Amino acid sequence: MLEAGLRLLHPVMPFISEELWQRIAPMLDKGGSSIAVAPYPIADLQRVDPEADADTEWLINAIRAVRSVRGEMDIPPSKLLPILLQGGDARDRTRAEHYQPWLFALARLSSLEWLTDSEEAPPAALQLLGELKVLVPLAGVIDVGAERARLHKEQQRLESDRGKTLGKLGQESFRSRAPAEVVAKEEERLREIEAALQQLEEQAARLELL
Repeated sequence: MLEAGLRLLHPVMPFISEELWQRIAPMLDKGGSSIAVAPYPIADLQRVDPEADADTEWLINAIRAVRSVRGEMDIPPSKLLPILLQGGDARDRTRAEHYQPWLFALARLSSLEWLTDSEEAPPAALQLLGELKVLVPLAGVIDVGAERARLHKEQQRLESDRGKTLGKLGQESFRSRAPAEVVAKEEERLREIEAALQQLEEQAARLELL
């Protein structure tokens, strides 16, 4: 792996990679006068793991969701945050359990709890990962006025997106000329936007309770 990594690195770091390769290649019985004429590595697409990619993307987005709340609410990274998860599916629960150590370390969490679909969430900053709600309770954590402004800004953005999507779907030329899967994708996007707007309205209502 190190030898292949050096061949990958050579175009952007030629001198160090050459020096190391000259020492390592003989140990592996690899000939050639220079790494510059060694074959460039070719990806083996059979070894790509879509499930691992999806898990990694989920973890990144979950961490990003908490960090987004920190940034928008001006919460310092040193402050550990409790988070609540609600909705989603069995895969979300499996990922949250499996990657919990990474979530606690990289998102700086103090606790992670699940709410059932029927439980009333406390006033919290909301981020959506598909159908999964990532909630950061607000009491004693954030500036209520700043969160109210954030919700309003996000609502305006979503309403703008909804208007554009409705306009596109309302064009007969789009529906008649675009492939069926493209139309279906836009319809699904519209449903997601409307669901997100509903979540924001509920979030704003909870904020008034603080």
